[in-house]
Amino acid sequence: MAAIQLSLFKGIDPTGTDRDAPQLLDLVERVTGCGAWLLTPSDRRMALTDRLAAMLKRPRTAARSISLDEALGFYAPESRAAITAAFNACLAQAAPLNLESELVTYTGERLWVRTIGRAVRDRAGALVRVQGMVQDLTEKRRAEQENLNATLRLSLTLASVTIDRAGRFTFVNRESERLLRRSSAELLGHAIWEELAAEDASRLRRELRTTLGTGHGVELELYFPELGKWLELRAYPFEEGLAVYLRDVTALRQAREQSLLLQTSINRLNDIVLIAAGSPLSDPEPHIVFVNDAFERHTGFSRAEVLGQTPRMLAGPVTQRNEIDRIAQALSQPQSAPVRSELILYKKNGERFWTELEIVGVEYFSPDLTHWIAVARDITERKRNEGEIEHLAFYDALTQLPNRQLLMSRLRHALAQRDGVASVGALMFVDLDHFKLLNDSMGHYRGDMLLRHAATRLHNCVGAKDTVARLGGDEFVVMLQDLGESVQQATDQAREVGQRILQTLGEPYDLAGYAYHGTCSIGITAFGQQELGIEDLLKQADLAMYQAKAAGRNTMCFFDPEMQALATANAALTGELRQALRQREFVLYYQPQVGRDGRMLGVEALVRWQHPRRGLVNPDDFIPQAEESGLILPLGEWVIEAACAQLASWAGRPETEHLSISVNVSARQFGNADFVDQVMRVIETSGVRADRLELELTESLLATGMEVTIAKMGVLKAAGVTLAIDDFGMGYSALSYLKRLPLDQLKIDRSFVRDMLSDPNDAAIARTIIGLAQSLGLSVIAEGVETEAQRDLLARYGCHGYQGHLFGPALPIDELEAYIRAQTH
Repeated sequence: MAAIQLSLFKGIDPTGTDRDAPQLLDLVERVTGCGAWLLTPSDRRMALTDRLAAMLKRPRTAARSISLDEALGFYAPESRAAITAAFNACLAQAAPLNLESELVTYTGERLWVRTIGRAVRDRAGALVRVQGMVQDLTEKRRAEQENLNATLRLSLTLASVTIDRAGRFTFVNRESERLLRRSSAELLGHAIWEELAAEDASRLRRELRTTLGTGHGVELELYFPELGKWLELRAYPFEEGLAVYLRDVTALRQAREQSLLLQTSINRLNDIVLIAAGSPLSDPEPHIVFVNDAFERHTGFSRAEVLGQTPRMLAGPVTQRNEIDRIAQALSQPQSAPVRSELILYKKNGERFWTELEIVGVEYFSPDLTHWIAVARDITERKRNEGEIEHLAFYDALTQLPNRQLLMSRLRHALAQRDGVASVGALMFVDLDHFKLLNDSMGHYRGDMLLRHAATRLHNCVGAKDTVARLGGDEFVVMLQDLGESVQQATDQAREVGQRILQTLGEPYDLAGYAYHGTCSIGITAFGQQELGIEDLLKQADLAMYQAKAAGRNTMCFFDPEMQALATANAALTGELRQALRQREFVLYYQPQVGRDGRMLGVEALVRWQHPRRGLVNPDDFIPQAEESGLILPLGEWVIEAACAQLASWAGRPETEHLSISVNVSARQFGNADFVDQVMRVIETSGVRADRLELELTESLLATGMEVTIAKMGVLKAAGVTLAIDDFGMGYSALSYLKRLPLDQLKIDRSFVRDMLSDPNDAAIARTIIGLAQSLGLSVIAEGVETEAQRDLLARYGCHGYQGHLFGPALPIDELEAYIRAQTH
């Protein structure tokens, strides 16, 4: 992973989303005199930019990725404990890293540097990396020392005095005479603390003795009663005694006292007050510099936990992101007016609360450093009351689902949004079958209980942006949005939801000890591609629902003719597939996989449907419907059984015993709870070597349920089964997960191979996949190899496994056997 992240510093953007990032990083490094680094927590490896490596005098030939321990070894022994503790705090608690210390370069040169770093988390809150910079402060330190020396010399011409080691005045310049309101004759020979009250005089004597003993300067603020002023005293030792610089800080102390009074007053407020400061170029998020006591009381966070953090730490899953973006946009404007918002924030314990928020941006110190002051009031109780009133107006009292009024509002909004948008939605009328009979025979109490259970099940069948409403009685309406840009896409998704509803509402109910088995009828109509009013849509869905009733109940019907025709065709195809499984109409074809010498390594098993009327049907024409209908489970199990049977047949022949068979496994098949047991049972029953069976998994497995996926793959891997990711680079591959998967092989998708000779991007992707596989210790095979030129280019990249028509198409078993015999002679 560190090697991949390191590529960002070399001008390669792995995501392809920000090709200017390396140039910007180089600009920042040059302007600030810094060198950048990036640390991955998983392997504790640190990637260094060329500029940072040059700062460390690291040889050009040395690797730009080092371990964290090696990086800490650069720091001087006296600084190492502090910098190690700072890095550990950043990794463990995401604490900001900002420390000045000395480090030793490869050539033994000592440099004063500032090391800054920031932890970066993903949306789930997990630490993904720590990034930062190292700034060379050596010249700055040298300049500061020179300035100090100049200040000492200059102090003798300003308000300055000198005193001997006994504390007596030995020199007083005119500016000091004016400030102390005493002449030189009155001061010379007297001890400086004689001008002070007893307590301050004692403190001054102690500090000056310490200064003379240590050789370090001292800075004090002391009150001179006769003057009625506070003076700042800075003393620096020299051979004869001490040089003392005086400055009137009375007004400054008064300002500090007023500031303390203001801060105390703010802390007494019940409203939350937060001040955030603009951040440097390396960290564009503002960071918190002040919170009052009310902030701690309301949020549960202490000051120590939030200072230096971004205000976004108070955001959570339901915080209105669009409001945050609106606030940020408004505050980015010069001389912006106060921004007001009602925002959901989160406490330390995860509890959310509503705030009435006002934020104003101010320029402080300089026009380049902007602060934001936010004052927030907890309005959770008010929002709760408003929510209860709204709920009574727009939600059904029995089921807590949206009522007709809210459904109409949402449907009206959905129809208003369709202008210029091709997305299709669907309206579903759901009616419980024989509900009146239950009400009449078992009473309204159990009838109401059934309605509440059905409402809960319906709500669990749809997505968060969809609406489930109760119109009254046993009639429910489901509004599905954004089902796709075509009628076919919308049909597929609406039918999937409809099947889920039929199955879910058909499961048994426990109605106060009475086991009830019910069904429902569903009518569906599409919206979004034609001008129809709300009432027309409701009528269409209602008519389709009655068609479902007429068809025997416990089914669904589509009103739209095209959708209905497609649904009918898919239903017919599902029936034919079910019949084909019973009649064993499926056969396996095998496509050779060869190595660098052209000899067969194995084959990929590809299923075909030997249809009694249509002849040989390719998988593209029936696999999607098999997936949709769930028939992919028995079909996939048959494919594995047939492949293992063929492996068993080959095991007894010297010319074929080394061959493996690859089998494609769909996400739905792999997700089946019994999948691993099925594979293990088939291997045991057939008696084949587990490593001769290769399961090709799709990248969609990586989209959800990673921990379960890894656990299942681990069991298969432990049993010896070979595991590969098919069509790598086309789907959900996340590099952070890829290293955790117990894989053996990556397969380069044919789409990259096809155009790699003419498209540099495809060639770069293929080369990157090969390099990634090699770095992870995986084998790699390229699909769709059609020409010698493609094979030669892949070989130059380091890929020596091929599959494609250059070596042979998918063949039935008898033709494959002839192919094998030809190779062995």
